[in-house]
Amino acid sequence: MAKGADKATPAVGTDSTVETGGAFDDVADLSYEQARDELIGVVAQLEGGQLGLEESMRLWQRGEALAAHCSTWLDGAEAALTQDDDADPTR
Repeated sequence: MAKGADKATPAVGTDSTVETGGAFDDVADLSYEQARDELIGVVAQLEGGQLGLEESMRLWQRGEALAAHCSTWLDGAEAALTQDDDADPTR
């Protein structure tokens, strides 16, 4: 995405992010690709096993928020495709 470009928002109205007391509110501002890429990094760090318990728990919670955000994007895309299919009488 180009710098300064508007970010698209998920096509669904609710975000199913994990309750974290607002600690990861910034996740809602990420595009699908940004959240997915960060989630990949979080998983790699957790799989590395070199982190302490507190940092691992923080990363796990961040990963949960990122995964929920990605899921919201994908659910919105699926809903949009389904809506398009339903609107096209030739299908």
